[in-house]
Amino acid sequence: MADKKIGAKGQAFAQLSPKDKMKKVGDLLLNNAMYIIIILAVIYISIKVPAFLKLPSIVNVVSLTAAKLPIALGIGGCIVLTGTDISAGRVVGLTACISASLLTTTFKVFPEMTSAPPIFVVLLLVLGTGAIVGLVNGFSVAKFKLHPFIVTLSTQLIVYGVILMYLKNGTNNGQTLSGLTDSYRSMVTGTLFSIGSVAVPKYVLYAIILTIVMWIIWNKTTFGKNMFAVGSNEEAANVSGVNVSRTIILVFVLAGVMYAITGFLDSARIASANAATGFNYECDAIAACVIGGVSFVGGIGRISGIVVGVLLLQIIFAGLNFLSVDANMLYIIKGLIILIACAIDMRKYLVRK
Repeated sequence: MADKKIGAKGQAFAQLSPKDKMKKVGDLLLNNAMYIIIILAVIYISIKVPAFLKLPSIVNVVSLTAAKLPIALGIGGCIVLTGTDISAGRVVGLTACISASLLTTTFKVFPEMTSAPPIFVVLLLVLGTGAIVGLVNGFSVAKFKLHPFIVTLSTQLIVYGVILMYLKNGTNNGQTLSGLTDSYRSMVTGTLFSIGSVAVPKYVLYAIILTIVMWIIWNKTTFGKNMFAVGSNEEAANVSGVNVSRTIILVFVLAGVMYAITGFLDSARIASANAATGFNYECDAIAACVIGGVSFVGGIGRISGIVVGVLLLQIIFAGLNFLSVDANMLYIIKGLIILIACAIDMRKYLVRK
């Protein structure tokens, strides 16, 4: 069936005039410009620094992708609704600080504590924290009809203030939280399996599980179908019997839970947490989603695309580190990636329209 479709497209292309063929090829190159640029960059980096394609580097890229994937999976749903969530990074920071303050051996934030609570209890606590922030975001967007950018800008500032106050609690005095328990770190960064002498951490498995769960939610549930319907046309979805407000709220709550998981994993992965944890994570996540084909015009996006977007972004960042590019330059590159990706996305939309 696929071969017949490809054959039909090939025949249709052959029948076009030379001018139309050039236009088709030009459109194809423009629509995939970001992928082409990234592939060329990877080839250039590989030639300049051969170590970039060696096993330790590949495992490092996969690990970084797994670490940043949950937040992208969460924010992807908000983009499908034609919105965004710029509070994501700060929610990651808050949940990372909560995890680090409880699953530690020093208890600077809570001096009265003598032993760490069960890891599962702390995980539930941070998931609840992320869900509450998501609920506030979703409720404000759905019920008050506020723009997601304004709502999440507000919650970003609120959450950051909460982080600063939280880190001032007890005897911590705003310092970085460290000294995490071995069981917590082992649960997240312990060896899943080894390839030669290179260890693959356990959180890679968690990222795979989360990806499968989100794929099922997006593609096999009524909620997922409703999410895409609301993103495509909110009024039409409402007329069709979709509970638009509930769908929007649930998308943001689910996103908040994914940010919380990111924070829980990040604290153990880095072995510390502070007020800067999660800073600008939302920028990377948004860039990855747009690169992966999640459209800001709404109703368009795939989980597989988000995975590819995160992977490509981490490949670029890892490659730039191999080239010893100034860390400050990375902000410029991230901004350009988002700008170019959004411009390409809007061009595709205008062509379809």
